[in-house]
Amino acid sequence: MFLKNRKNGKMIDVNAMSDLTNLYHEKVSGQYQAGEEVQYPEEFNKSDLVFLSGEELPRCWTDPHYRSAKR
Repeated sequence: MFLKNRKNGKMIDVNAMSDLTNLYHEKVSGQYQAGEEVQYPEEFNKSDLVFLSGEELPRCWTDPHYRSAKR
């Protein structure tokens, strides 16, 4: 799945959807999409990632207490 780094606007290909959707994982492995060369995998904080449209990731992917009353 492609996401965007909110800090620099670069596109990232997330390697494992299971890490992205697991609300107890704070980081995901992915690779920047730059040019034709395959980039080395890096660790990214989920808090630094957004969808390509700029929309935030769903709370059920990032907050273990998403079903609790709003904090």
